Amino acid sequence: MARTRAQDFEEKQRGILDKAAAVFADQGMEKASMSQIAAHAQVSKALLYHYYPSKDALIFAIIITHLEELDAAVEAADDATLAPPDRLRHLVGAVLETYRGADNQHKVQLNAAAALSDAQKAEILTMERGIVRRFATVLDQINPGLSNTERPLLTPVTMSLFGMMNWMYMWFRDGGRISREDYADVATTLILEGIKAVR
Repeated sequence: MARTRAQDFEEKQRGILDKAAAVFADQGMEKASMSQIAAHAQVSKALLYHYYPSKDALIFAIIITHLEELDAAVEAADDATLAPPDRLRHLVGAVLETYRGADNQHKVQLNAAAALSDAQKAEILTMERGIVRRFATVLDQINPGLSNTERPLLTPVTMSLFGMMNWMYMWFRDGGRISREDYADVATTLILEGIKAVR
């Protein structure tokens, strides 16, 4: 019985997180209320508070869950036996695939800083840096000159790539003439070709 309850607990938690992310993305962190979230998730406020005792705890759970899934996908896609350009393309593809259906979670991640405590922000930042580090490692292999101590460009180039991926949700629509795979090729090519000229 304990195993059944645990599975049900996780399933309900995930459903609440998905519905809450939709409310936060639509209403914003300030305007969204626990009452609205409970209604949208079709659960009682008591049950919602049983899982998440406060709005900031709920926001934090949405972001951490999203980052954990992203980190797991990137780790699974990171194949050190590949040539660095192919390795980079696999990483980009993993991020964009993980973003499929996660626009609401992504919006919460990008806009929730004011609602979180310093400890929560620190935990999120640690996870984000771990993900970014995988990309920086590969980009450094492709162009070691980016790590020049007199003109360190590895971080700006890495974050430029994340800019292309993270803001994709603003314009990309599944089912359009450009697929996620197409855009993964485009973003990877822009970086690979661009860093050849970066000095």
